[in-house]
Amino acid sequence: MKTLLALLTIVVAAVLAPSAMSTDRGTLTTHSSRFGQILFDGRGFVLYAFTKDQRGRSVCSGACATAWPPYLVNARARAAAGVKSSLLGTTRRAGGRLQVTYAGRPLYYYTGDRKPGQVLCQNVRAFGGLWLVMRPNGRLVR
Repeated sequence: MKTLLALLTIVVAAVLAPSAMSTDRGTLTTHSSRFGQILFDGRGFVLYAFTKDQRGRSVCSGACATAWPPYLVNARARAAAGVKSSLLGTTRRAGGRLQVTYAGRPLYYYTGDRKPGQVLCQNVRAFGGLWLVMRPNGRLVR
């Protein structure tokens, strides 16, 4: 029952998700949060890493990618102040789109984070792994 409720919450959040989960201009930033300095996109939406991903390759697709949409760009991502450009990269998803990576880990949004600065999915176990925010040094926050 608990798992079913969690899945229903994910589906509802995905249906009601703001257009913030769409492709942005690909600028990675850092901001202070209750977890310390962590990574955000250029609009202030927090970014997550998935521990089940293989280094540089996303394993999140289907229902997983509906709840945690990949951080997509049309070209190379840019590093704002505080972000190490040497850790910034991209990986090509199965459908051919470019997903931003940091320290070799693909980055994602969470559809439940409906406004800039929200961090509602830290240390959540779903789809076989943990969803964690990341520090500017590339380390995951546990």
